[in-house]
Amino acid sequence: MGIDADWPAEGLPETIHVDNAKEFRSKAMKRGAEEHGISLQYRPIGAPHYGGHIERLIGTMMGAVHLLPGSTFSSIKDRGNYDSVGKSAMTLDELEHWLALEITRYHVERHRSLGIPPVAAWNEAYGRREAPLRRPYDPEGFRIDFLPSTERMVRRDGIHLFGLRYWDDVLSLWAGRQDRQLRVSYDPRDLSTVFVRSPEGQRYAVRFADLRHPSITLAEHRRAQAILRERGRALEDEDLIFAVIEEQRALVDAASIRTREARRFSERRDRALDGVGAYEAVDAGPEPKESENVLRDHPGFEVEEWS
Repeated sequence: MGIDADWPAEGLPETIHVDNAKEFRSKAMKRGAEEHGISLQYRPIGAPHYGGHIERLIGTMMGAVHLLPGSTFSSIKDRGNYDSVGKSAMTLDELEHWLALEITRYHVERHRSLGIPPVAAWNEAYGRREAPLRRPYDPEGFRIDFLPSTERMVRRDGIHLFGLRYWDDVLSLWAGRQDRQLRVSYDPRDLSTVFVRSPEGQRYAVRFADLRHPSITLAEHRRAQAILRERGRALEDEDLIFAVIEEQRALVDAASIRTREARRFSERRDRALDGVGAYEAVDAGPEPKESENVLRDHPGFEVEEWS
């Protein structure tokens, strides 16, 4: 993020403390933790004090956030007559950068309970540690292991997921075999590439069979299917799905100069695929032609679905 700050904390945790939110009980979260030897410890229901350490930190951070122009505060009562919309001054990118700076500042200032800065507490604990820190042997594979996935057979024309077809020559090894399903992981923020796991555990990045298709998100795909359903059209027609998505994108772009909500939605779309390009390093196969690559980099809509 271009922040000049020391950040020594790293390594795979032995245990992650989580509350009972849906995303923490998802199959993707449980499977990824299990595969990498991480224990998930769930907060007992009705016992919020078990999360006091992180809730306190969140409260500290939100106290700083509420000092920013445009804060909506914690309640309508706290906000009073303050014009949050009129006073807002930061984009999501700027807020993200500001929050990262605030976190790094917090870790180098004296902590009231610890008596020392949190980063100093980390360094002391690290110095006493006898066993080396565990690290992912394959960082990109580690990331993929926490993505949602499903089981799919490889048809003779490739893998079909969400009514979209994916193909890579490596799939020829399993094409047409009815006795075996492969795990297919996908990123809801970018459906242009899925990650197929072979029976031996190797991961392969597999792209749209038609490389002319732009990158889309799962939210865009579901919205397009809902529109096609309303129009009484086929939900599995790949060309129709992309035509509707392009139509919706054009409408959002045209409206983005007219309304605040549309501008916000357009910004979320532009941010949706940031950071996803790191997956390209995972055995992605031959590079597409220049014209195809431009289409693949088309931004999508932000989504938070990790079931």
